[in-house]
Amino acid sequence: MSIRRAALAACIALILVPPASAQMASSPVPEGLTEGEGAPWPKGNYAALDELPDWGGIWFLQRRAPGSGPPPQPVLKGEYDEAREAWRAEVAANNGVERLDRSNCSPPGLPRIMQLAQYPYEFLFTPGRVTINQEAWMQTRTIWTDGREHPEDPDPTYHGHSIGHWEDGGLVVDTIGISDQLEVGDGGRHSDQFHLTERIYLSPEDPDTLINEMRMEDPEAFAEPFEVTMTYRRDRNGTLIEFQCSENDRNPVDENGNTLYL
Repeated sequence: MSIRRAALAACIALILVPPASAQMASSPVPEGLTEGEGAPWPKGNYAALDELPDWGGIWFLQRRAPGSGPPPQPVLKGEYDEAREAWRAEVAANNGVERLDRSNCSPPGLPRIMQLAQYPYEFLFTPGRVTINQEAWMQTRTIWTDGREHPEDPDPTYHGHSIGHWEDGGLVVDTIGISDQLEVGDGGRHSDQFHLTERIYLSPEDPDTLINEMRMEDPEAFAEPFEVTMTYRRDRNGTLIEFQCSENDRNPVDENGNTLYL
């Protein structure tokens, strides 16, 4: 290698490789925890998981019974109610096809990700957290159970920030920070004040049925709290199947070259 090429390679290496101090930077301890405790320190805490209920296998949402009518919808107010009515009118005028304002491969986020009938869920218990693997969009949701608090100003995301605790055999989950660009119900939107509470537990009558009582509150968008209960059936030996949407994330184009929104 020539001296000039060696010098160029050295310069590129300096640009691409951050200094050791940057690589060693660590995140602050979450609010509510002290150094050396919580989910980041799992060793020695696995035995306690045997005391938790058995949620092994995968879980499919149970569909609504035929003839039970349309699913309940949140009661919206003000501009949020007006926006939903405009959405309904547009969908009706477009033969029932909804126009999306984001990628076709974007996941639905909470709360709708927990209400999908065709794709199962898997719950994993590890010290200080419950992880929900969802076949749809291959999403992973984390519920922190190590005593940490919500961040003061969480970045809005598809799943928000969830903290939970075990109570009478059920997992009580509190979630904030869900993006206000996501839907709740059919065509409804919520504000950045949206707050989701869930209580997830095994049915006392059937250990192969999991129940999720969901309560949604939003002082800006909802006229009243919205509650809905979802139930899931267990497939003990089932496994999740890989879901790869990005390979087919394409909108069709009409004869005039206009993109069609499906």
